[in-house]
Amino acid sequence: MAEIVIKNVAKSFGAFQALHALDMAIADQEFMVLLGASGCGKTTLLRIIAGLETPTQGEVWIGGRRVDHLPPRQRGISMVFQNYAVFPHLTVFENIAFGLRMQKMGQPEVERRVRRTAELMHIEQLLERYSGQLSGGQRQRVAVARALAMEPDVILMDEPLSNLDALLRLEMRAELKGVLAESKTTTIYVTHDQVEAMSLADRISVMNGGKIVQNDSPVEIYRNPAARFVGSFIGNPPMNFIPAKRTDNGRWAVAGLELDGPRTERELIEFAIRPEDVFPGEEGFVADVRVVEPLGAHTLVTCDVAGKPFRAVLESDRRVSPGETLKLMPAASRIRWFDLDTQTAIPA
Repeated sequence: MAEIVIKNVAKSFGAFQALHALDMAIADQEFMVLLGASGCGKTTLLRIIAGLETPTQGEVWIGGRRVDHLPPRQRGISMVFQNYAVFPHLTVFENIAFGLRMQKMGQPEVERRVRRTAELMHIEQLLERYSGQLSGGQRQRVAVARALAMEPDVILMDEPLSNLDALLRLEMRAELKGVLAESKTTTIYVTHDQVEAMSLADRISVMNGGKIVQNDSPVEIYRNPAARFVGSFIGNPPMNFIPAKRTDNGRWAVAGLELDGPRTERELIEFAIRPEDVFPGEEGFVADVRVVEPLGAHTLVTCDVAGKPFRAVLESDRRVSPGETLKLMPAASRIRWFDLDTQTAIPA
């Protein structure tokens, strides 16, 4: 069992508070992604779990054992970094075997583990090559294989795919998810790339300003953001936001439309909708088209709605031109509402 429990963990660097008293539980064999923009604290949290950083307060537990006082080598973890960190003077076989030899493991067991993990990562035909003869994607596979060969309780990954081109990232994402599920290893994966997070994670912890803003499944985070920040960060393009004012009959006036909304004492709140959840028709927001971006499977249109930028994803066969005026109706079931003061979601 390799459940990870973070209890009241905080970290400050002088006057700067990098992490604010975080609590988190990661189940055995779960794939958890820490997602956020640069500086949000995700790598600091990963380094605290790894033992490369000491928390200012709090506890780290792995597999029912408190480990925040232990050095990294005693925590039962392996790490994969953004930098591949493969040794150029060693063959692929010896790169994968490096950690095993440091533990003075016998040659038969080294052979077994190296060949098993090489097969998992589809690099068994490269074992006799040196890293200088490998592509970036192959070197990244070697780094992952080296981590898996240790048969750790936990694998920690810090933006391991960010140095790869788009096609290789797509390929490696699919391989990683399959390999880690097969190896039955608990994984914590740090990234700022929401596509990686959505495609890989069992759960995502969205971080901002050293705090966990929302911790949930990818689908729940996408459909029901708990805070305005999550809606603005997740999604490409992100959510549209428009001020909403209470009407005399208890409904909400949003850019010329009157909509049913949440029951709240607030007079002003914020309406939010994803770009793919609005549809052109006879009624809706009056949208003045500014930019049209054909993207193959669909067309992204940037409009002006009530003086604010508003994006809509339309079907690719829908012809639209800059300067045109559309009417865009939001899907009622997809509308979300946010409190302007707390920036948190208001239940409909």
